[in-house]
Amino acid sequence: MSTVWLGLLVCVCVCLRVTAQPSLTTFFLDNDDDDDDQTEEEKPNLRSHEIEMQKVTIDCKVVSRFAQTIMTSTALNKANVSQEVFFEVELPKTAFITNFSMEIDGKTYVGEVKEKEKAKEEYETAVSSGHTAGLVKASGRKMEKFSVSVNIAANNSVTFTLTYEELLQRRLGKYELMIRVKPKQLVQHFEIVATVYEPQGITFLDTNVTFITNDLLPLVEKTVTDKKARVSFTPTLDQQRKCPGCDGTLIDGDFIITYDVKREEDLGDIQIVNGYFVHFFAPSDLQQLPKNVVFVIDRSGSMEGRKMTQTREALLTILDDLYEEDHFGLVIFDDEIETWRPSLSKATKENIKEAKQYVRHIRARHMTDINGAVLHAVDMLSTAKRNSSVPDNSPSMIILLTDGDPTAGEMNPSVIQQNVRIATGGNMSLFCLGFGFDVHYGFLDVMANQNDGLARRIYEASDAALQLQGFYKEVASPLLLDVNLHYPDSMENSLTTNQFRQFFGGSEIVVAGRLNDSQADMFLVDVSAQMLGEPFMVQGRAHAKEWVAMFPEQEYIFGDFIEHLWAYLTIQQLLNKQDKCTPQECENVTAEALELSLKYNFVTPLTSMVVTKPETNTTSEDTLIADKLTEDQRLDFPDLLQLQTHSGLIAMGSRAPLSTGSASVHYFLHNSVHSSHLGMAKKKVMSLVDGDPHFIIELPDRNEALCFNTDDKPGTIFNLVKDPVSGLMVNGKTIGDKKVEPGNKQHTYFGQFGIVHEKLGIRLMVTTQKIIVSEHDKEEQFDWSQTSNIKGVNMDLQVTKDYRLTVTLKDTLKFIIILHKVWKMHPYHQDYLGFYILNSHILSKRVHGLLGQFFHGVTFEVSDVFQGKDPDKPDATMFVKGHNLIVTRGWQRDFRKYMKKGENVPCWFIHNNGTGLIDGVLGDYVLSDLFTTV
Repeated sequence: MSTVWLGLLVCVCVCLRVTAQPSLTTFFLDNDDDDDDQTEEEKPNLRSHEIEMQKVTIDCKVVSRFAQTIMTSTALNKANVSQEVFFEVELPKTAFITNFSMEIDGKTYVGEVKEKEKAKEEYETAVSSGHTAGLVKASGRKMEKFSVSVNIAANNSVTFTLTYEELLQRRLGKYELMIRVKPKQLVQHFEIVATVYEPQGITFLDTNVTFITNDLLPLVEKTVTDKKARVSFTPTLDQQRKCPGCDGTLIDGDFIITYDVKREEDLGDIQIVNGYFVHFFAPSDLQQLPKNVVFVIDRSGSMEGRKMTQTREALLTILDDLYEEDHFGLVIFDDEIETWRPSLSKATKENIKEAKQYVRHIRARHMTDINGAVLHAVDMLSTAKRNSSVPDNSPSMIILLTDGDPTAGEMNPSVIQQNVRIATGGNMSLFCLGFGFDVHYGFLDVMANQNDGLARRIYEASDAALQLQGFYKEVASPLLLDVNLHYPDSMENSLTTNQFRQFFGGSEIVVAGRLNDSQADMFLVDVSAQMLGEPFMVQGRAHAKEWVAMFPEQEYIFGDFIEHLWAYLTIQQLLNKQDKCTPQECENVTAEALELSLKYNFVTPLTSMVVTKPETNTTSEDTLIADKLTEDQRLDFPDLLQLQTHSGLIAMGSRAPLSTGSASVHYFLHNSVHSSHLGMAKKKVMSLVDGDPHFIIELPDRNEALCFNTDDKPGTIFNLVKDPVSGLMVNGKTIGDKKVEPGNKQHTYFGQFGIVHEKLGIRLMVTTQKIIVSEHDKEEQFDWSQTSNIKGVNMDLQVTKDYRLTVTLKDTLKFIIILHKVWKMHPYHQDYLGFYILNSHILSKRVHGLLGQFFHGVTFEVSDVFQGKDPDKPDATMFVKGHNLIVTRGWQRDFRKYMKKGENVPCWFIHNNGTGLIDGVLGDYVLSDLFTTV
């Protein structure tokens, strides 16, 4: 009996993969870029016809901007052996998962949200028992990914159901509901239905389907009435096909619905349902306020090239879009602060023309003094207000654009945040734009939140200039200042945020609260704010309406949707308060947010969802942990998200050994990288060496890993990476234990690394004691005892005290070296290093070395799984590079996430120094010098 791993088969916000168990697993890797030119009909048919996708449905209900999406997928295993099926969903980053369930063999297993620490204990128990667990991670501009797998018995089916909720935000005059639709397989019954209910009335509703063709266009049915709209898309099996009789599907992209609502009253719209209310406030026909804005632009060395070009392009357009009554300034910085003019200038045609000429000559240079640059902008705005050179009621704002961590001047992020908060004094807003994934986004996010602004990541892509322009448009039209929405005092403790520094055109203010019994039908509301020449004031009464009578068929939506909306907003805002509160206040804020997350079954940064399949006679208990992380969140491993985003690495827990039991269930959640538009980028190979030394090659396209050890005497120098095209070379020198007991194995580790990039003029030596860097013959030395940041023209270094070194070489490699500190009095072991390559895919196809030869993938086939010497580690036959090898299913330690104890990575272990997997033999990679380049 044989089994074939077929790769991604369905991904319609849902992806499915299949694996029959137990005897043979074949892995297919696309290592030849030329193959991408093949048509669907010309490519080998790798799909299994024994897994039938019976149904994929996506049901979205939106009422008063609050959206609930239910994704359901049913797969039937028609084979006479068990097969593994993956359910994969991409959901908006702002959404909270509220439910996940699996129906298997007539039984339903439902997720339960638990406090993160308790869930973590179950996670670690699952991992130590050999079961799979994982995380929900950010995977793109607007989406994050949820994935789970289950082993389905012969002639049996599984139904997955995932529910998530989100509040749609109004930007530039419209709300957007996005559904990612990416099948890789034909589906027997495929359906998307989105229903929008807006009691205020719908002004317009548009659809944008990125994959639509003329043939599919009539299948998108849209019905819009005054207060209700329905959009559906239900292609038949034949209508999904790329061509008659072929298996390829036309459906591949995003299904986007945009709309807006009627706004007739200045007070806004207030809805009351079952003791909760929501107030939507977005007055129209207001005069735009003149603003005072300083653009703070990073021109450090890392901005050189496309980033700088796109920044100049965006600034030129933004300057043209300034309101004629605006005042503006330009602060350009690296390790020096420069201004276009020392004070703010009015946005006259002549001043705009001169500013644009200045912008055209901005060039990238040296280091990054964020603290000095922002404080200089604050001083410019404060001086303008103090000198009355700008209107009294004009809002002041700073727009900071940077791509890196602070590396000059004040470099401590918390000190910078404190300096800026004190300097602004709550009198201006700070908007932070983080360019690319190298930026310390969490630092910018907190700093913006502390100063009544927000942070946004600008993705490195061809449309980065448009992203910058789009963000500016969101804040370009302030209409009101100091907006205060006042409700009865008895509601105070249950209200979401009701005071806002400013209101921008095209946006919306949303406040929700809980009523007491005396307010169930009516209460008073007044809104006050400041316009340019006079105050804005409006008052009114909120009345409960018979929503159930209006839409009686929507019992769920109109039963508790406002309560859920209130909880959603409250949790989001409590989490934001953590950036501004004292330790005691933060403890209370966190406790309140946790309590609400648990009560409403939301997967938030404070909670995790646990799904457990109870123990049976044939299988032990398996556990899924679904854990939502925010962007750039620093948990056990500070650079985890950056690492995953660069490499496409899957964050794995341990996968269970191969099992013949048809009822066994295991789970796997991961993050992957997507291209700027449709999420089509391949997941890249991840390579590392750490420990004894253990080489691990992770292959995310197949959720698999290969590993091998090297055994040689201490002092041996190995070539790890050699790319003749770029001139990059990485070598490592081994060290051994202090002493070896007679009869025991001599353990070796890497104690030194030598890195050379001939074209960039870079030479770097890293040992367990020091770091020596040479760039164009200028040499500096650092030690591991302090945190430091060094940003050069061709290389950036970031040292985290006694922990890790992150190195980014311009236009080439990014890698991490981890320092493992060992107790000085240990009788045997000593400090050693681990080497983790993050973006190896950008090197040429001629790259080689013990690690380098695997950077562009490796094709292999595993068959004939049988009982090995260790009952917990089965053996198998692997066919790779023309060799048949006996390999063992085992684990190796990966220290990226958990520095102290590491994490088990399941892999196929190749014996005898990787013989048969590596090209040649181990001795072919031995060098005489740490900096040998040939």
